[in-house]
Formats: sequence, structure tokens, C-alpha cells
Amino acid sequence: MKPLISVILPIYNVEDCLPRCIESVIRQTYTNLEILLVDDGSSDGCGKICDKYAKEDNRIRVIHKSNGGLSDARNQGAQIASGQYITFIDSDDYVTDTYVEYLFNLLEKYHTRMSLCTHTIVFESGKNIKIGQGGDEIQTSEQCLERMLYDDVINTSAWAKLYEAEMVRRFPYPVGKLFEDIATTYKFFMSCDKIACGYENHYFYMLRNTSIVYQKFNSKKMELLEMTDIMAGNVIKEYPQLSRALERRQVYARFSTLNQMQDVTGYQEEKRMLIQYIKQHKACIIENPKAPKRDKLALLVLSMGYPLYRLCWKIVGK
Repeated sequence: MKPLISVILPIYNVEDCLPRCIESVIRQTYTNLEILLVDDGSSDGCGKICDKYAKEDNRIRVIHKSNGGLSDARNQGAQIASGQYITFIDSDDYVTDTYVEYLFNLLEKYHTRMSLCTHTIVFESGKNIKIGQGGDEIQTSEQCLERMLYDDVINTSAWAKLYEAEMVRRFPYPVGKLFEDIATTYKFFMSCDKIACGYENHYFYMLRNTSIVYQKFNSKKMELLEMTDIMAGNVIKEYPQLSRALERRQVYARFSTLNQMQDVTGYQEEKRMLIQYIKQHKACIIENPKAPKRDKLALLVLSMGYPLYRLCWKIVGK
């Protein structure tokens, strides 16, 4: 018999799209599932929706808890999971009917402790961007880390991955922090000699107006820098040969934070420090053939002055 797999859905105030997510899990062709719905203190109708589905499918377990944030919900789900393997699905997203089967087949094919698939970005406008181009392969920990650091198909997300359960419990997500996946996913990669990588799009990532990238800037978003720098400090101890890739990722984190501050008054000192950091580390972009072209273009425009950079970013955003 195939092993039990725990599917963990952290849930908070997403009643409009929660049924679509749960139903996509119920329809999985891999049926030996434990479906954990972690209601993280939702104030809308999510709790009732979870209870309704639990009555209809005996594979579903509902955990109602006080609000502790995404990391806390994932951690609690992982702690009580009975499955040999764990996968996370964010409750405003959804998956194909073969999502779990695809990830499990990759584990079996390559005899690894972890597998991943690619995803489709779905915008509220209806536009889709497909990340994967098909095929699969086995990659070393170092190869996966480097590709993650360059945003080369492999990303830092907790979702669209299948893990050994004990590995997930060994590295809990940091409670109370934004960008918790940046602080954790690299640890999973580093715990594996090999990772099974599949490039079929079995996960649908919903980029909504309420997504963190679209939310008004506040000081919590500066945690992207903290999470990225901690990751860089830990990875370089094990893989010093990835120093250039790590430096690129740290510069990218500054660009990303600067971009989210475009329409915010104040934070002038923070903006100055971000721009100074980027310029001080520009060599890791300019002299690096693996750095994405968008990095090089952003650096070129910023060198012409922040007002022009801000204008260009607004145009790109539209």
C-alpha cells in the first residue's frame, strides 16, 4: 500500500476561495491522504466551511486555533500530521487532480526525501504565467540552492513540494515573521543530498490584490532583508562556492523592498540605505553572467537616479 501523505492547508479569512482549494485536494488521484485544515482563528466563514467538508470526507481533520499567523498554522499542522510525507497548499491557491501523485512519483523515481513541481501564476485579471516547461530530473542540494538564489524556476515557496514529515518537523517555520519560507526552504534543500525536480505545473498560485506583494508597505516588510541575510549566512558556511549567488539574492531582496516602498511617504533613510547597498554590491550583478537580465536592467536604471527608477517601476507595475 502506498504511504499516507498529509496535506496541510493553513487557513485564514479566505472564505471566497477556500471551497475551490479544498475540493481540488479531495479530488486527488492519490487517495491515501490525511487532509489537515488548520483554521488559524478566521473571523469569516472559513471555520464553518472546514467543518462542513469534514463531515463529507473522513480523510479531513479540522484544527480550530487562535490566530498565530501562517508559520504557526503550518507548524501545528506538521506536529499532528500522521503521514510519512507532508505537502503544504495555501488556502487561496489550488492544485491539479494529480498534484500529490505527481510529487510522490518523483520521490519514487529518484529515491529522494523531497520533490518539487512548478506552478502557474494566476492573476485576478485572468492572465496566467506558466513557470514550468515539462520534464523532470534529479538535482543536488547545491544545484537547487543555486537555482533558487537566481530565481531559476526553483523558488523558496513552502508549497508545490513534498517532504519527509520528520524533516518538516525538524525545521519549523519562524512564528511571527513575514517571508517565512525564505527562512526555511533552504534548510530542506540542505538536508537532502538529492532533490527530485519536476517541471510540470501542478500548482496554481493566486496573485490577488490581498497578496502580501500588493499590500501597503509597512515596517514588517523589512523582514525580507532579515530572512534573506540569515539564509545567506547559513548557506555560505556549507557552500562557500555559492557566495556570488547569495550576494545576488541579497541585492534582489533590497530591490524588492525598494519597489514596495515606491508610493509610501517617509522611510527616506531606509530607502537611502537600500540604494546604497545595491550600488555597493553592483559587481555581483554586472559581472555575473548568471544574474537575471532584469537585475542588470534595474541596476542600470537606478544608476541614472532614483526618480527615473521609480517612474520606470510604476510603468512596469501597470
